[in-house]
Amino acid sequence: MREIEADVCVSGGGPAGLVLALLLARSGVDVVVAERSASLDREYRGEIIQPGALRTLDQLGVLDGLGGYPMRHFQLVQGERTLLDIDYQTLPAPDDHLLSLPQRLLLERLLGECKATPGFRLLSGCSTRALLEENGAVTGIRCGSGDGETQVRARWVVAADGRYSKTRSLAGIGYDKFEKFEHDVVWFKLIAPERRTSAVRIHRTAADPVLVHDSYPDRVQIGWTLAKGSYKTVAAKGIEHVREQLIAAVPQHADLIREQVTALSELSPLDVFSGRAQEWVRPGLVLIGDAAHTHSPIGAQGINLAIADAVALHPELVAAVAAKDNRPAALAGFEAERRAAVDTVFTLQSRQNKGMLSSGRIVDAVRPVIAKLLPHTPIFRKILNLVAFGARPRDVRADLFRAPSNPGGTR
Repeated sequence: MREIEADVCVSGGGPAGLVLALLLARSGVDVVVAERSASLDREYRGEIIQPGALRTLDQLGVLDGLGGYPMRHFQLVQGERTLLDIDYQTLPAPDDHLLSLPQRLLLERLLGECKATPGFRLLSGCSTRALLEENGAVTGIRCGSGDGETQVRARWVVAADGRYSKTRSLAGIGYDKFEKFEHDVVWFKLIAPERRTSAVRIHRTAADPVLVHDSYPDRVQIGWTLAKGSYKTVAAKGIEHVREQLIAAVPQHADLIREQVTALSELSPLDVFSGRAQEWVRPGLVLIGDAAHTHSPIGAQGINLAIADAVALHPELVAAVAAKDNRPAALAGFEAERRAAVDTVFTLQSRQNKGMLSSGRIVDAVRPVIAKLLPHTPIFRKILNLVAFGARPRDVRADLFRAPSNPGGTR
């Protein structure tokens, strides 16, 4: 078995893990990322990046030339009528848009920057199999790949391995699903180079609500919502039935659905739930991103909260490593700050879900009235700022950087 040592071992090479790894490596911290997938060529769902996360990525110098589509509006649409238009252009530039960017492109850029920074190492195709522990503290991981196992000893282990975190499970940390949503989402893409809208839209039709947005470089991404747990029943009726259901839900793309949706394997169902780990910090172990808190797709918050976790954790973890301190108290400020911020978003998403996706005679009658009045209320701007920047936005602590890095501020 190969054995290596590091200051920090990050389990998971998604947006949270790689942003944190880049911040740490640039700060002179020896960091290892263990990622179970051997390739970035895999299925991703989250593509919408809010202005707050864009600001972080810009400060890291990873946005220049990356591509993606600026999205100026978030809209609730019923038939041909726009009930609610959240105009991001009312925010000051350069924070006046969302960005639709395939996650693979973002991860490729982040990984490239990490590899160019001294002190970074990647264990690709290496899934976490066990936690190393001494005297009640986590002291590393044992991960495996096709060519054997590697033991990584570290001052801190960061669980950044997603909503079904293996690291969290190995630690025996409980997870609470505290809100069950009425819908699941089935994701798919259509090739549609001539149908850009520069908007993220939730379409309410006689069928199920649908999320639609441009997907770089030549597609449209669609999230078809279905009653909770009903997809298997719908899919069992065959692709022809599913295709007709999709056309009823997204009639504006009927021609493309008929041409391009040819197999159930092209559809990716997502079990939608919110939840939170019962513990975020233990001696030598900290959870971030979806491993700590999971969110619904409403409001496009997942990637943004994960990146915000990394930015908030960075200075405290640098200080803890320098002090050779693996006590939970060393990261108490991070946990308190991010728990409060995440709870605020949970509350907002619950209201968004009920307002945009719920159906019923009363709610369907009231929704257009509320949607018309909301933009003219003082609370509307507060909601926009919360969605765009999060509850407690932070700038990157570039003053902690030691290694040469790309300059930020290219927007």
